[in-house]
Amino acid sequence: MKASILLIATAFVAATYPTSVLASVTLPDAAKKPHVIKAPFGAERNDEYYWLRDDKRQDPDMLAYLKAENTYADALLAPLKPVQDKLYDGIVARTSKDDSTVPYRERGWWYYSRFENGKDYPLHARRKDGPGIDALSIQRANEANDFAGEQVLLDLNALAMGKGYYSVANFATSQDGAILAYADETNGRHQYTIHFRDLAGGASYPEEIKGVSGDLVWADDNRTLLYLENDPVTLRGARIKSHVLGTPVASDRVLYEEPDDSCYLSVMRSRDQRYILIHSGSRRFDEVRYAPAADPREFKVLSPRENDVEYDADHFDGHWVIRTNAPDADGTRATNFKLVTAADGSTSHKQWKDWVAHRDNVFIESLQLFDGFTAIRERSDALQRIRILRGDGSEEYVKADEPAYSMGLATNPEAGSDWLRYDYTSMTTPATTYELNVKSGERRLLKRQPVPGYDPSQYVTERVWAPARDGAKIPVSLVYRKGFKKDGSAAMLQHAYGSYGRSTDPAFSVATIGLLDRGMVYAIAHVRGGQEMGRRWYDDGRLLNKKNTFNDFIDVTGYLVKQDYAARDRIAAQGSSAGGLLMGAIANMAADRYRVILAQVPFVDVVTTMLDASIPLTTHEYDEWGDPARKPYYDYMLGYSPYDNLKAQAYPAMFVSTGLWDAQVGYWEPAKYVARLRDLDTSNAPVVFRINLEAGHGGKSGRFRKYREQAEMYSFMLDQLGVRAGE
Repeated sequence: MKASILLIATAFVAATYPTSVLASVTLPDAAKKPHVIKAPFGAERNDEYYWLRDDKRQDPDMLAYLKAENTYADALLAPLKPVQDKLYDGIVARTSKDDSTVPYRERGWWYYSRFENGKDYPLHARRKDGPGIDALSIQRANEANDFAGEQVLLDLNALAMGKGYYSVANFATSQDGAILAYADETNGRHQYTIHFRDLAGGASYPEEIKGVSGDLVWADDNRTLLYLENDPVTLRGARIKSHVLGTPVASDRVLYEEPDDSCYLSVMRSRDQRYILIHSGSRRFDEVRYAPAADPREFKVLSPRENDVEYDADHFDGHWVIRTNAPDADGTRATNFKLVTAADGSTSHKQWKDWVAHRDNVFIESLQLFDGFTAIRERSDALQRIRILRGDGSEEYVKADEPAYSMGLATNPEAGSDWLRYDYTSMTTPATTYELNVKSGERRLLKRQPVPGYDPSQYVTERVWAPARDGAKIPVSLVYRKGFKKDGSAAMLQHAYGSYGRSTDPAFSVATIGLLDRGMVYAIAHVRGGQEMGRRWYDDGRLLNKKNTFNDFIDVTGYLVKQDYAARDRIAAQGSSAGGLLMGAIANMAADRYRVILAQVPFVDVVTTMLDASIPLTTHEYDEWGDPARKPYYDYMLGYSPYDNLKAQAYPAMFVSTGLWDAQVGYWEPAKYVARLRDLDTSNAPVVFRINLEAGHGGKSGRFRKYREQAEMYSFMLDQLGVRAGE
């Protein structure tokens, strides 16, 4: 069918693009090489494009194919460059060129990040605390370009010089503030290298620690750093180790090695700074270990792992505070989690004492502990909220003024403060940081994201509930420009994620404004598989319930069309990573519902990937998708895997993107998907496959380079939807 597709694609290009461009467009054609993939119980599948996988990223035939796809994309998108430039210029115009974060105080220093005018990467800096120094005074100084007294910790622009990709995952200063440790990478694979710097003299220490995650925790001696080492083959976090400055990295001590390859590992300090905690967790259980920060060599288990008992713990005011789904005394499981306390020396969840009860309609996400109160981040009716519990037993909720918004706990490193910082945003309100005095009730606006030329009064956000085919009500967040007519003629972009219990909250985006100003509607479908409606919402969209995620998205589309928010033939769908799986599924299930689909770093080859335990995330993911070595899960996953369910039908226009160095979703998944899609697609709609040869899962590094990627994708979408280019 390749030849017929080429003729159809040529016809499309001829109708839309100048003849000079058409002459340079050659449709890529990947070779087919039979390859049988076997499941442990005997099932077999042929994967003719399996050869596109090369873990070393060196195979010349594979690289030639990817480069051919980029060349094809360049030619196909060339006529849209003026639209792309308008979109990009609009995003940049709404972006403050020299913005900075709200400073926070920790151990005698005020820490913040700032951008220099027009540069891609931030500076991380700090100022010494003293009389008259606070967050607002530092912000005013930064806005006035007064950097007297500033100490630059890291200048990422200098560090990124000459590199196609650069990222710092994390940095941490020693407890005395004298030494900086930071973890960076240069290809997007999330395999970091730790470096050390003397902040007094600025000199770097000679040792480097390679192949690690971004977890960095200093011990009290200001010489010992705890970090998470990744397995060199699977790239998964495997061991917590400690390094003493001035000693060989090869002699670093292993403090804990996780035996269960389905677990994630992390290391952190307790709120009271007394302990260093190691957290082992899967989607079935958790286990926390702790050791004194003054001597973190021998770790004790807080409560042993037990199937179906999840928990995370913090230590404060002489006891443990634990968020858990452990059963109540009557055996009822706390599905949406509860808060309990435990005395030092507690060794089992059966010794924990209930503090904040579980509720069926309120999901407890996280908390921060203070001397006189506790701040709890909760979810109810698909909205975030913050509950403040005071020491005297009274409580209140932080107020919000919009029907769809996002609210979360901000950086609050000082437990002795009466001021609680929290972040607020909505689809019309730029990111905002407030500070609330829990004693007096005074609220201070610390910062609102500057958006030049943006007037929030010209935009409207709302929340609607779409009925799913099985009776569930799916929350949907919408935004559009004031004056929008709900007459069924508008173009719409519908976005969702819907996996891992990760909620997609309504938040402000400078890139979205350009779409709204062109008359589009933007919708977020809070489908099952996320956790917007609590833990059951997540459980109803994973494992053998995964198809609910896809049905919910399609049903939301149908509802919004029926309610005249959008024209049936002017709908775009967007999702990335596991959200890209969603895009691949709806393309197979409801191809006629969408004019264009945007699938970024999409997880589309579910069964093959989940059969391969050498891939970084596979064993972590059995509790999300199932283990295909077991036939019921194999059959169910095979029933929706986008790559396996491609068929001869008319598909919508597609924009698929990936990064060659992606360690989360191998580049070969979307590469194989696009190759097979080209074989089977009977439509005349274009398929663009854009490969970033220097980056990984997150795309390009640097804020302006990311904006250019987004503008390219959106220019393609606008063209397919027939949306005017000018603003």
